[in-house]
Amino acid sequence: MGLMSINPDIVTTPPRLMRAIRAAMEGTESVQERLDDFVAAISSSMRVNVASIYLLRQGEELELSATQGLKRSAVHKTRMKPGEGLVGHVALTARPLNLADAPSHPLFSYRPETGEDPFKSFLGVPILRGGRTLGVLVVQSKDARSFSEDEVEDMLTVAMVLAEIIVDDERVGGKKAALKGISLAQTKPETLSAKAFAPGLARGYAVLHRPPVAPANLLAENIAQEELRLEDAITRLRAHVDAMVSGEAATLTRASKEIYEAYRTFAYDRKWVGRLREAVHSGLTSEAAVERVRNEHRARLMKVRDPYLRARLHDLEDLANRMLRLLSGDSVTPDIPDDAILFARELGPAELLDYDRDKLAAVVLEEGTLSSHTSIIARALGLPLIGRATGVLDRIETGDDVLVDAEDGFVHLRPLETQVSGFQMRLNIRGEMSRAYDQLRFRRTITRDGLEVDLMLNAGLLVDLPQLDQAGADGIGLFRTEFQFMVSDFMPRLNQQTELYRKAIMAAGDRPVTFRTLDLGGDKILPYIDPVPEENPAMGWRAIRIGLDRPGLMRYQLRALVAAGAGRHLRVMFPMVTTVEEMVDARALFDREIERAKKLGQELPSKVEVGVMLETPALAWQINAVCDVADFVSVGANDLMQFFFAADRDNARVADRYDPLSPAALSILSYIAEGCRINDTPVSVCGEIAGRPLEAACLVALGFDTLSMPVTGIGPVKSALMAIDASELRELILPNIKVTTRLPSLRGLVRDYCLETGVPL
Repeated sequence: MGLMSINPDIVTTPPRLMRAIRAAMEGTESVQERLDDFVAAISSSMRVNVASIYLLRQGEELELSATQGLKRSAVHKTRMKPGEGLVGHVALTARPLNLADAPSHPLFSYRPETGEDPFKSFLGVPILRGGRTLGVLVVQSKDARSFSEDEVEDMLTVAMVLAEIIVDDERVGGKKAALKGISLAQTKPETLSAKAFAPGLARGYAVLHRPPVAPANLLAENIAQEELRLEDAITRLRAHVDAMVSGEAATLTRASKEIYEAYRTFAYDRKWVGRLREAVHSGLTSEAAVERVRNEHRARLMKVRDPYLRARLHDLEDLANRMLRLLSGDSVTPDIPDDAILFARELGPAELLDYDRDKLAAVVLEEGTLSSHTSIIARALGLPLIGRATGVLDRIETGDDVLVDAEDGFVHLRPLETQVSGFQMRLNIRGEMSRAYDQLRFRRTITRDGLEVDLMLNAGLLVDLPQLDQAGADGIGLFRTEFQFMVSDFMPRLNQQTELYRKAIMAAGDRPVTFRTLDLGGDKILPYIDPVPEENPAMGWRAIRIGLDRPGLMRYQLRALVAAGAGRHLRVMFPMVTTVEEMVDARALFDREIERAKKLGQELPSKVEVGVMLETPALAWQINAVCDVADFVSVGANDLMQFFFAADRDNARVADRYDPLSPAALSILSYIAEGCRINDTPVSVCGEIAGRPLEAACLVALGFDTLSMPVTGIGPVKSALMAIDASELRELILPNIKVTTRLPSLRGLVRDYCLETGVPL
């Protein structure tokens, strides 16, 4: 079916069955009455002897819940297991079953109480919703015949509409409307384990990032018009994906072209597109067609164990979301209620920032990583976020009560009262701790033995800047300049970069701001630049390597930084430096921009400091030479630890396999701190470990007096550091990080010391 074959001026009415279903949808009834109306409409419209609906009872048994043609006395009495009989087979496989002679099939299961003896033909289709099988819709006839493809398609359409309508009826009507012993909407309390990516606790109500199509928008008024909408969306989707593959469009969101190629394969897949066309031709809207085909694929792929095939589910999910956005014609995120808990499969940083922070209480992802930019932004906003909550989207409904524990890594769906009361107690304690931290906000961080420590904020966007005063931070220790590039559809202009950097400097007042030049590559892909496929992108062409190979881009940014720092103190550092020569070359580019500004008569910064971000073991062993060419050193602990332990921090299988308080990790950190002390070079640490009280105490004991962290870490770290004796803790640590040590980690040793000396952790 092509665009030329559709005449939108011809009003094609939905088939007889769709008109009957539309009539059955009118009015407000209980679930049982709705089911009875549906089987009556199906039986009459399809001219079959039997129409029946079987629903899963407590997720274990299929129960005959409505029928037209079988004995009414069997309703809510006849039951079978998934896999048992023909109906059970449809439920288990999530595929239609079309038989001309059902009794001769080896899986046929005779149930005398239903009175189905004379019926030969059988058509059963799964009732699917969000990848879950809710039941089976069946029609039977006395004649031995196979149902046509159009009839199968109509039944699949009715099954989809039925799923949405009866779940909606049940949720609106509550216990009165529900069928006894059968729960179609998710109602059971469930607790899923996950990974805590941004700490915190939150209670709220579920909001789906990509909500299902509303029941009222499922059936098309004019099929020809709807077919035209679908064809137009398919054409635009294919152009969109073609541009992604070629790198010509501003829509790149992932690092590998292989993924884009997979998208293109699906976008041009005749079977996938054919299923969409069939669904619309049967009377569904284009949006409902996308949902139905997505549900079919999810239900089948969720039963497959092969990880490669299951990964294809994610490709189809993303493609379906893109299709729905094209159909809606509106990319604006809808309004959300207060205390919203956002659920998504994956979420980009720009998408997160679209939501109203005042209404958003937490985020739950099926995927995600600790070091993703979404996680970093969530931590900067103080927004609890958990990821790797496998299967959560198939278990959640919009409006469900939710508890998010982003400290221990759990999400409680539709929690019990006992869970709520215990959680509320933790929220109250956390609130009291927050008030205690607030009282420390304007106090200097001084250890018990008199060591002053600067606690700095990690930032990168304008939304971060108010946190400076709210947390009582001593400045911005890491301003991630790439964030501005990543959340924009186009390369930020020089004046836009300058304005952002100037606002950061002004927001800090007399406090220092350290700008990190663009740290791109690896997992940080710009929407408007064609990515370079690499076998190991984290250790490939990224950060300073891109800047030195493409000096125009780096000089463009350095020019903006020099302009923003006019008359003020300007601190700039270069990321992912592995050799001293790279630092020398990068600093030379910066000096050229200073000279250019002089020649043009522009106002210069009152003071300039150029530093290096130490993130590789190679640079750590060159610390003396580094101090000769850098005004300061900032240890990027996240990357340093992943390279030191050869453990990809974005890989869930290995990211947790090393301990930053192991003797090896503390030894290299101690070596860096001592080297900077000997050379009289200021040194700081930024990264996740700087924002955790136990690790922060160890860093200060090793000689680091400046720590940069997410906003959520400043209160707890300040409270802990003000209670420690740094020199005493140092004496405990140093003997245990020598090469002769046998301890696997100092974590237990340091924790015991803190507990004994009253250090709050």
